[in-house]
Amino acid sequence: MPGSDHAPTTGLTAPELSGVRRLSALEAVRARIALAVDLGLLAPGERLPGTPQIAQALDVGEITARRALVSLCADGVLERRRGRGGGTLVAAHPTPGTVLTTDVYRTAGDAVRRLIDHRLALECGIAHLAAVRASDEDLSELRQLVEEMDRAPSWAEFHGCDERFHLRLAEATGSSSITGPYGAVLRELYRYYLPYPMDALRASNREHRELLDALRRQDTAAAGEVARHHVETLHQTMFVGLLSTSAETGTASTGN
Repeated sequence: MPGSDHAPTTGLTAPELSGVRRLSALEAVRARIALAVDLGLLAPGERLPGTPQIAQALDVGEITARRALVSLCADGVLERRRGRGGGTLVAAHPTPGTVLTTDVYRTAGDAVRRLIDHRLALECGIAHLAAVRASDEDLSELRQLVEEMDRAPSWAEFHGCDERFHLRLAEATGSSSITGPYGAVLRELYRYYLPYPMDALRASNREHRELLDALRRQDTAAAGEVARHHVETLHQTMFVGLLSTSAETGTASTGN
């Protein structure tokens, strides 16, 4: 996540958010991967991306990412396999609730929902302005990012492209008074990013493509509607929504 040295904007300093900031980088990686396993977003036997890709997606150094993976193997959440088809995989029978720091994320639901609503208000306005102001160069770069997400082999590579797409969309408005606050909200929300199934991410990218089509037509209403649906979906598909679902049913979500 770029810009980690930026101070958060006013309103993004709730106690729940501070709890995540107090986690060490190592514990944050452990908690995010373990919570994804607990919720079924990472399935038993699923191979994780390479350590460099995980480090980049979760905004930590490779050494930190490697130590986190090793410790999760020791905890029974992940396992290492050698030889062809090996690597770091989700354990066949992962032990749920092993990583206690997942509670920091589980208890931050209200703060994350407020962040999503903040992003929603900004992103609808961004989509409207971009439909009016985006240049051919803006549209070309956004299209390249959509195509790159289509080719992404895992959630780790997809996440980086997704972030660049949304920041580039904000830049297409030509308004620095929007890009600054929007970037701060996006960075704060990405502190809670978990690995997600590729089917869900491909569906998300189809919405990116729909948004791009609306921008090309300069259809402000359609652009705003796609942006609204794209962000509101986070209330159900981001981990805070999945936690609510699993609490109601008494089972872990499949993430589909």
